[in-house]
Amino acid sequence: MLAVWIVSLGFYYRSQDGEREGMPPAPSQVAAMADLLERLSGRERELALAAFGSEYLGVRLEAADIPSAPNENPPARAAMREAYGAALGGRPVTIVSPVVERPRSLLSLLMPGVTGPPTLRITLSTGETLVIASRSPVLVTSFGLPVGFAAGLVGTLIALVALLVMHRATRPLMRLAVAFDAMDLSGDPLPLPASRTHPPEIQALINAYNRLQARLSQLLRARMALLGGISHDVRTFATRLRLRADHIPEGVHRERAIADIAAMILLLDDALLASRTGAGELAQEMVELAELLRLEVDDRRGAGMPVDLRLSGAARGATVLGDRLALRRIAANLIDNAIAYGHAAHLVLHADEPLLTLTVDDEGTGVAPELRDLLFEPFVRAENSRSRRTGGAGLGLAIARSLVEGHGGTIAVDDAPDGGARFTVKLPRFAAV
Repeated sequence: MLAVWIVSLGFYYRSQDGEREGMPPAPSQVAAMADLLERLSGRERELALAAFGSEYLGVRLEAADIPSAPNENPPARAAMREAYGAALGGRPVTIVSPVVERPRSLLSLLMPGVTGPPTLRITLSTGETLVIASRSPVLVTSFGLPVGFAAGLVGTLIALVALLVMHRATRPLMRLAVAFDAMDLSGDPLPLPASRTHPPEIQALINAYNRLQARLSQLLRARMALLGGISHDVRTFATRLRLRADHIPEGVHRERAIADIAAMILLLDDALLASRTGAGELAQEMVELAELLRLEVDDRRGAGMPVDLRLSGAARGATVLGDRLALRRIAANLIDNAIAYGHAAHLVLHADEPLLTLTVDDEGTGVAPELRDLLFEPFVRAENSRSRRTGGAGLGLAIARSLVEGHGGTIAVDDAPDGGARFTVKLPRFAAV
């Protein structure tokens, strides 16, 4: 915008030839001055000179004309000199265009010389020279531009160069922001390259990011390995405890013990899966999602649970590249959650070209909007009690989200069309190249 303004200002001054020259007096006015001064003398002549002068017009008399200077009667003033000569009735007239020459430099290309308004020198019949100098409020160069225009133009060029340099220097910050958003601690760290052309501050920031990414990846892997080891050992103890529970006499206590041990083993299995997801160790195989869901639904129908599955035509045979056990756990957690809190689970699998979309609707009271983001956090439940009769410890949805994101998908909760809650899972559909 500044460059456009400077250029527009230059065109404006170039178009205002008359105004930048200070508007010299008309030929008839100059002729009247010469006639009157030739007739007057003494004090009257002095009063006339004072009356002729103004802030933008200087009028004086010199004793005799001076020798011709190189800048007198330039070719560009030929038409003006002819007009004045005709009005002055043959009196000799000289037009002077003052130019202040500057030493040759880069600045002289923009301001080759400062020019002022033309000065008229008329030789009177008395032998004296009438000098009429127009005064302009703005000094201009020989290009017709104000003296300060070059400074503004140079300042604009410097600002443009500074903007380009700043943009080049801050470009790595955009790459750094993208790298932060794309940081995947489950995989190998991807360091950002630091170029020697970057400012030292940018290089230090990139190096700090690379160190932070490496440390976080190491910490996460160590934590997941520790969690996986503990879960594996505790699961071994729980399995032994389950075998010993078979020796308890038949009755309510035995059933409760077996149920608690089964819930403990299920929780440990979820923890193991979550640790594998965080460490990027999920298996990858082609899994037909519709068939996997049908197995989960049939198991629960056999137990008398209210669950059904509906498939769109394109969903039949559609595959996902992922961990079969993790995908089953996602479906199981969502189905069991819908049955426990919404009394029923209605599954719909729909296939688009890039995605497979699974929706699980229940018939409960739904989830309050303020709880929907928190519902996928560990140990958060819509129902506040910790009773096994109304649900688990609040880890099922958190683990489901971890497993879905480990497969590159998303999970969200909203209102079902017929009431209740709707959980929507979107997974990338495998397409053979």
